[in-house]
Amino acid sequence: MSGKYTVILAAGQGTRMKSKLYKVLHRVCGKSMVDHVLTQVEKTNMDQVVTVVGHGAERVEDELGKRTEYAYQEQQLGTGHAVLQAESILGDKDGMTMVVSGDTPLFRASTFEDLFEYHKEKGAAATILTADADNPFSYGRIVRNNVGVVSKIVEEKDATREEAAIHEINTGVYCFDNKKLFAALHQVKNNNAQGEYYLPDVIEIMKSQGEIVAAYEMKDFSESMGVNDRKALANATKIMQERINDQHMANGVTLIDPDNTYIDVDVKIGSDTIVEPGVSISGKTVIGSDCVIGANSKIVSSKIGNRVHVTSSTIEESIMHDDSDIGPNSHLRPEAEIGEGVHIGNFCEIKKAKLGARTKVGHLTYVGNAVLGTDINIGCGVVFVNYDGINKHTSVIGDHAFIGSNSNIIAPVKMADYSYVAAGSTITDDLAKYDMGIARSRQTTKPGYFKKLPVYDAIKQEEAKQAENKD
Repeated sequence: MSGKYTVILAAGQGTRMKSKLYKVLHRVCGKSMVDHVLTQVEKTNMDQVVTVVGHGAERVEDELGKRTEYAYQEQQLGTGHAVLQAESILGDKDGMTMVVSGDTPLFRASTFEDLFEYHKEKGAAATILTADADNPFSYGRIVRNNVGVVSKIVEEKDATREEAAIHEINTGVYCFDNKKLFAALHQVKNNNAQGEYYLPDVIEIMKSQGEIVAAYEMKDFSESMGVNDRKALANATKIMQERINDQHMANGVTLIDPDNTYIDVDVKIGSDTIVEPGVSISGKTVIGSDCVIGANSKIVSSKIGNRVHVTSSTIEESIMHDDSDIGPNSHLRPEAEIGEGVHIGNFCEIKKAKLGARTKVGHLTYVGNAVLGTDINIGCGVVFVNYDGINKHTSVIGDHAFIGSNSNIIAPVKMADYSYVAAGSTITDDLAKYDMGIARSRQTTKPGYFKKLPVYDAIKQEEAKQAENKD
């Protein structure tokens, strides 16, 4: 019984990236390049996937986990040598094997499926995935005979003037008869300037043996973009972002300025949500319907309910329930949970705290390591003091409590339902139901004290001068 297999080439170091990070792990719209490739491959129902790793092998395995098997290329001796490392896993199998590079994040599953179908239909030993390039410079050209059959692949440096004028290029993706692939790989030589074993040489070997070599021209050249440097990474990101944004708009999301809206590939957004310019939504964020995500907000791996308004704020690994709102210029740090109808105003920070329904935190407030009930009013400038220099402590505030402006809640402390804190207090002890805590000294008034200040004499002199001018 024949199967479908894929070999992903992910062993190259990628020196042109000028990076400490292994090339295929650079991210495009929230997902590493090699993960993009594997994700699309998985959609084609492969029987087995083998990823060939070398430099940074452990990092790639951490990234992809058990979604793929791995083969190791200890020395980087070319693409043909890389594929040969998968022989111990795939070599004895009947079926079709696709070879694709791990630095080509823009390929779609539908293109891979079309390649397999064309390969099968032609009964080919090898099928090259090609594309029509407006500027074919640096790509290998596909040379066909007068009836359209592939004669050879010619690299840029070896092409004649006529061959260089060809716009059909080799994308570097192939589909092979699996057993014939590995048989041919053993015949590839490394008599070239780099001393490497090149996968395209398999095509010449198969042609010389009378095998059928086909070429399938894909519709969208941009899918074939390989990423070898930072400029190409930026270009790939721009194309991927346009795809993502187009899909959200097709699903009923309003993007005011798609060119300045940055949404990761795994983000989900409900219909009739409006996203204003400069917004960044990343990770596995889920946003409900009828929300407004205001300009220059940043949302990371968070869950946002329906009818939520976010105004120029940052939300990280947090939850906002239906009908809540935040901002401008506020920050939800990880593990904040904002209940239904909660209002978080401007310049507030919430961290590892749960706020019950309809609670209001208007402005200039820090709530950390706290559990707040429903219908609480938090005044301006309140600080939940949660850190003693070694450990974080939790405060618990009951329903319908009131905390006056400029108060400090020193954890650990508990305030019962309907308890009250007078403005300007520092609360260190628990409060029972209906109690008010007040922790400040009584006001002392010193009559006429202003007259003792140096500024008083200056004011009197200025008043005398103005009086003279009037006369």
